[in-house]
This record gives sequence, structure tokens and C-alpha cells, in this order.
Amino acid sequence: MYCKDFNLYEKLKEHKASVAVLGLGYVGFPLAIEFAKRFRTIGYDISSERIEELQGTFEEAIDITFTSNAADISDASLYVISVPTPIDENKNPDLNQLLESSTVVGKCLKPGNFVVYESTVYPGCTEDKCIPVLEKESGLVCGDDFKVGYTPERINPNDAKHTLTNTVKIVSACDDEALDCIANIYNNIVDAGVELVSCIKVAEASKVLENTQRNVNIALMNEMAMLFSAMDIDMTEVLKAASTKWNFVNYSPGLVGGHCIPVAPWFLVSAALERNIDMRLVKMSSLVNDDMASFIVQESLKRIDTIVKSAEQPIRALVMGYAYKENIDDIRNTLVEPIVKQLEEASMEVDIVDPFVNPTKAKAMYGRDLKLDPEAPYDLIIVTVAHDCYIDLDNDYFMSIARSSKSLLVDIRGIYKNKVKTLNYYSL
Repeated sequence: MYCKDFNLYEKLKEHKASVAVLGLGYVGFPLAIEFAKRFRTIGYDISSERIEELQGTFEEAIDITFTSNAADISDASLYVISVPTPIDENKNPDLNQLLESSTVVGKCLKPGNFVVYESTVYPGCTEDKCIPVLEKESGLVCGDDFKVGYTPERINPNDAKHTLTNTVKIVSACDDEALDCIANIYNNIVDAGVELVSCIKVAEASKVLENTQRNVNIALMNEMAMLFSAMDIDMTEVLKAASTKWNFVNYSPGLVGGHCIPVAPWFLVSAALERNIDMRLVKMSSLVNDDMASFIVQESLKRIDTIVKSAEQPIRALVMGYAYKENIDDIRNTLVEPIVKQLEEASMEVDIVDPFVNPTKAKAMYGRDLKLDPEAPYDLIIVTVAHDCYIDLDNDYFMSIARSSKSLLVDIRGIYKNKVKTLNYYSL
């Protein structure tokens, strides 16, 4: 049974116990590194390729080892699970990796151990789905034999300003004893401190609310951009004017991709349906954002209609940017893919370039062959993301890869507004 005198925090500080972080992606890896600066840490990932990539990283400076062998984490006392929680093709939560990780941990659990979940889930998931797996695999009882906490990840990829250590950490647990211990542990790695909440469901709900709020606000801007485009109104100028009001929140239109903002709302929709609640606003905002790829293609085709009709050769398009946001290599749920697909369906030849995206990953995930450099000339150029290396491109550059001044530059993020004079130009 659970030893009430066992103080995990003190054991970790004295290096008499260790932390195992499961999942070494954009969340788990920096988390493992911060833990390893203070405690003995094991970084575990099922991908042997990922482990090979990390082997030797930081090991001389901090106390961490990396492994893809589940047996290597069996002696840990704190297990932190930070694996992806995507949605499936029907927009329902895909908990496979989360439950598989829970199974791995459950087989390792011993009395006195702690398990903390960081993966984004719907309210109730940790207690209704994960803890039963831990109990089944271990033969132990949560609360009596082992403790469970939930602290949602708040990492923003490629954001040097808002980091793991300077962003307040929300902490919850199965009981007060666990809450106090987990809070002490995270206070050691998060300089901004922790925010304690009353129960695990509140912490789970706070995470999906953060993402859903952004999703809804961006959807509003996207709908406005659609309307103002039809009315020949400059959305950028509208936002600038509206922002002079002290309480206006300045969201911008654009493509919503990645692993958080377009995913979390569907977690809520799924949980609501089980309770016969129709979250119409949340659901519609996601549908609006998903439709932005089609809207951009339609607007592009409308503006190059004369070129299409008079063309004696295939219309050639260049898509600059395949990642879902600037300066990262992440292409999960990228809305650039449906843009490319729809351009091809319109009988265009499409080239894709992105200096951050690994061509092997693009090929494996979407079957796409990325170009290292543009192969001009192009009738349509779509810049999807504001990579730093794109910011200073100018009119001369785009003219150098365009077929003629009749070619169209579609600038989704508005990087080149009032800078490109020679080409046809369109922006949200």
C-alpha cells in the first residue's frame, strides 16, 4: 500500500529517485531537459530514430539518459506522460498513444510512485480513461498506492519569449497530498510558479479552453476577411482602425493548423455530444477555419481567371511554406496541404518549398516532394507562412520567379502589403 511517509520531492532532490518523461517531442524534450537540471531523469520515446537523434545531447552537463526501451524506466518514481493526442479522421479524440503510454507506465508502477499527465485531453479523460489503465496494469489503487496529477502543457513551438520556465504552470492532482508534492516538483523547474486548481477536470478544461478561445477568435477574423474581400475592403486597415479601441483584441485571419488550436475544440465537441450538448459556436468556428484553404484557392483562381483562359501551357503555381506556422518544421494538420491538393485539382502544376521542413517527413506524411528552390517561372505564387527568411523578399525577387507581371502573388499573412507593386497581389 501507499507509504504516507514517502516524500517523493525530497527523494528527487537528493537524487534517490528519478523522473521518467514519456514522449520526447516539442513538449516532452524541453520538459525532460529542465527536470534533468535538478533531478535524475530518463527520457523515453518509442521512436528509436528519435533516441538516436538525442543520444549525447546535454548528457555531460545534466543528469539525463535517453532510451526507447521501456524496461529502462521501470525504476523511476515519477512518470510524466507528454505524448501527442490528435483527432482522427472523424474529428474524435485519438487516445491511442496516451493509453499505450499509460499501459507502459502501469506495468512499471510501484507503491509510492507518481504519474503526471501533460497531454491535452478533454475534461474527465485522465480519471475516466487513463487511471483505470494504470490500475489494471499495476494491480494498484490510485490515491492509496500511487498518485496521479495533471498539468497541461503550455509550450508554444519556436517562441523564445514564452517558454516552459517563464509560463505559469497549472497543477492539479488526485488529492491534496499529491497536489502539494507535484507543485513542489514543478516549482523547481518553472520560474513563473504554479497555479493550483481544485481538481484534475478543471486543469484539463483550462487547457482546451485556452486553445478553443483562440480558435473561435481566429474564425471570426476569417469570416470577416471573407466578407470584406467580397466588399473590396482592406482587412489589414480595418484591424488597424479597430485596434485603436482600448478593449479590442487584435486577432488576424489566416490558416489554423498544428497540434493544438484546431484539435482541442473537437475534444470539447466530442465530450459535449456524450452529454447531449451541441456546442454550435465551437464546432462552427472549427469548420470556418478548416474552410480557409478552399477560400484562398477560390480567391486565387478568381484572380488568375484571365491567365487560365488564355494559357497555352500548364498553369504553374509555387507554394512557399508548408509548415503550419513560421520558423518551425512541424507539418501536422497543416492547411497548406489542402491548398496544394485543390490547386492540383484545378489542373495546375504545383511546386512546394519550405526551408524548415524536412523533405523526408513531407514525403512520409503527405506523399509530397518538396523542392529545394523554386523552379521558375510561375503564374501563381502563394506565401503561406511568415518565415523570417521570407520577410525581406521584395518585388524584384517575386518578379524574378514570376512568368510575367500578370502573375498573382497571394500573401496570406500580409507580409508584402504595399511592398509588391508590379505583380497582381492579394492578401487576406
